[in-house]
Amino acid sequence: MDIRRVPYDHPDAVKLDAEVQAEYHVRYGDGGDSTPMHPADFTPPNGIYLIAYDEAGVPVASGGWRVQNANGEGNRDGDAELKRMYVIEQMRGRGLARRILAALEEDARAAGRVRMVLETGTAQPEAIALYTSSGYDPCDKFGYYRFHDDSRCYAKAL
Repeated sequence: MDIRRVPYDHPDAVKLDAEVQAEYHVRYGDGGDSTPMHPADFTPPNGIYLIAYDEAGVPVASGGWRVQNANGEGNRDGDAELKRMYVIEQMRGRGLARRILAALEEDARAAGRVRMVLETGTAQPEAIALYTSSGYDPCDKFGYYRFHDDSRCYAKAL
């Protein structure tokens, strides 16, 4: 697997984002994640975006982190927010998400971030299992979906 840093608006990132949005719609019936995001959110030093490519150069997984600091949505100074973790269906169960997660944590730590945070939902039990098995603990809700009943937030000290 070849994991590359790419811009959030790279064509492969756009393709994988469309796929994850479609999956969110199937799981939640709400048209996908409405959290406001901009390509600059994932441009260093604000964060990074990664894509894993298979041996044939096909994009198969993605994820990014972006800077968050204390704000009216529940974030704290020093937060790195995990976004758009996704593995295409036929590549799941091979440890790709774990590899991307580790690379994102390492990069956020090197950038001086002190806590990685994420929001997921009850319709994504495999995501919850990944994060809890990777050392993430439930935390106070933050972000766009903080008032939604099916939202779950997690954090891990970096």
